[in-house]
Amino acid sequence: MRVLHVDPERAWGGGEAQVMALLGELARRGHASRLAAHPGGPLARAAAAAGVPVVPLPVANHLDVAAALRLRRAIGDAEVVHFHTARAHALAPLCRRPGVRLVATRRMDYVPAGGPYVRFLYNRAVDAVVAISEGVREALVRVGVRREHIRVVPSGIDPGAYSAGPETRKALRDEWGVGAEALLVLVLGALERRKGHAVLLEAARRLAPAALGLRYVFCGEGSEARALGEAAAPLGGAVRFAGFRRDVSACLAAADIVVLPSLREGLGVAALEAMAAGRPLVVSRVGGLAEVVLHEATGLLVPPGDPGALGTALARLAVDGALRARLGAAGRVRVHARFTSAQMAEGTLACYRGEP
Repeated sequence: MRVLHVDPERAWGGGEAQVMALLGELARRGHASRLAAHPGGPLARAAAAAGVPVVPLPVANHLDVAAALRLRRAIGDAEVVHFHTARAHALAPLCRRPGVRLVATRRMDYVPAGGPYVRFLYNRAVDAVVAISEGVREALVRVGVRREHIRVVPSGIDPGAYSAGPETRKALRDEWGVGAEALLVLVLGALERRKGHAVLLEAARRLAPAALGLRYVFCGEGSEARALGEAAAPLGGAVRFAGFRRDVSACLAAADIVVLPSLREGLGVAALEAMAAGRPLVVSRVGGLAEVVLHEATGLLVPPGDPGALGTALARLAVDGALRARLGAAGRVRVHARFTSAQMAEGTLACYRGEP
C-alpha cells in the first residue's frame, strides 16, 4: 500500500513520535510511505534519517489554501492520505481524488469547536477517523461525528525500547543531583497548562512537611515554563526542570514513580512508556489515561485538578515499596498485551482498507 502521511507541525510531541512509530511498522510490513511535513522541522529530519521520502509542506494556518493545493499535487500515486493533526486535517477538503482514501487521526479528548464545519471535516471531508482512545471517540460523537465513521486505534510503543540498566539510572540521578536514598518522581510532557503540572507542584508543597524524601524532575518545554518555575521556587532543590529530553528510557530508569497530572489527555504515550519501563504511575482520571491505567492494578488514578488526592496517592507509593513493584510489573505486562506499535499499525492498516 502507498501512503502519504501529513503532519506539518513545527515542534516535536507525542503525536510526532507516534507518526515515526507508524512509519517504521508500515515499512516492516512492506508498505511504501511518504511524509508531508514542515521543512527542516524535527519530524522531517527524523523521517529523512529513517529513509522516508519527505515532501516539504509549510502550513501557515487552518485556512492555508495554497498549502492544500501543494499537498493535492503531492498525492501522486498514493492510495491513502493520512492526516495526523488538526492542521493537516484542515487541508483535507481540497485533497479529494478518485481512488484515494482519506483518513484523519484525532488525538485530543476535548470536543472540537466549530459546529457544522467540524462535522463536515470529520463526516464528509475524510473517509474514516482514527481516534486514539474511547474518550477521544466520545468527544467526537458529542459534536456530531458519526460513531460508525470512527475507529479506535490506541497509540502504541515498542516496549523493548524502554529498558535501561542500573548504571544508566545512577548516571542520570547523579546528573540531576538525586541521591540513592531519595524517591524520584518523574513528569514527562510539555510544560503546558493542560498537562496539570501546577497541580503536582501544589501537591508537592503540601507534602513537603512529611519528609518523604521525594524529589521531582520535569522533562519538557512549553509556554508554562516560567510560571511553573516560580511556583516551584518555595520547594527549593526538591524540584528540577530538565528541559526536553530524547533519552526517555534513561529518564525512566532514573525514576521511582511517574506522574501524569493531566487536565486533558487523549491517551498518554508517556504512561505507556512508564509502564513498559516497569514504573508505577499516578495519573489523572481523564481521557484515555483512564483506559490505559487500571486503578490499583497498574497505577493509581486520581481526580484531575485535585492536589490533595494527588498528594495522598504519592505519599502512599512513597512509603510502600511492595506496591510500587507490583504496579510496575503489572503495567509492563499490560503494555505488551495491548499497547504495542505493532498493534497500532495493524489497527491503522485495517482502517486504510476500510475494514469494519
